[in-house]
Amino acid sequence: MKYTLVFLFCLIFQNVFSQLPEGFVYVKDVIPDLDVELRYFTSNNFVGKPINSYQSNNLILTEQTAKALKKVQEALQEQNLCLMIYDGYRPQEAVNHFISWARDLNDTVMKPQFYPEVKKRNLFKSGYISSRSGHSRGSTVDLTIIDGNTGIPLDMGSPFDFFGEESWVAYPELTDTQKTNRQLLQTVMLKYNFRNYSKEWWHFTLRWEPFPKTYFDFPVE
Repeated sequence: MKYTLVFLFCLIFQNVFSQLPEGFVYVKDVIPDLDVELRYFTSNNFVGKPINSYQSNNLILTEQTAKALKKVQEALQEQNLCLMIYDGYRPQEAVNHFISWARDLNDTVMKPQFYPEVKKRNLFKSGYISSRSGHSRGSTVDLTIIDGNTGIPLDMGSPFDFFGEESWVAYPELTDTQKTNRQLLQTVMLKYNFRNYSKEWWHFTLRWEPFPKTYFDFPVE
């Protein structure tokens, strides 16, 4: 009996302290068939290691953003396409990890893959790293489109998180296919009230986001 009560107490304690702040949801609860690959939970990112406060592959966003994203997913599925999400809500602690990494000019392990033409000391000045991120407000997503049959991402002309002009939405030196794919992504996201960021084809923020001035720091778990 004593052990049963201890077990129940542990469950209650876990549930209380793992709840998301009001207004946030686990996106899989809203879009169960969504493909999620949080790059900062892995080593496949420009730092080359998992990022602080990313403790799981659970995508978290504000409820309004998740519901708008569901409409995007449903629209794409009519064309046998789907979304792949690379990042959503990002804790401030993770942003601080980026800042610390950027200041270590000797750590350039991932430079050939993610920023071959950009000097690391210029990442702040060029706007690739900053002390605040819209992701920490919970209504910004990084994503792409994948083929509904194969799960392979459409060719967008540059990889996710590539620091360079090739990632600019209006980069002119793209193939016709790459231009078409980028335009499809931009069009469907705009239709459902997401605004883009001109220097990152994958980056979108919900218009009229619910926490425009609040930067959260609870972990992704």
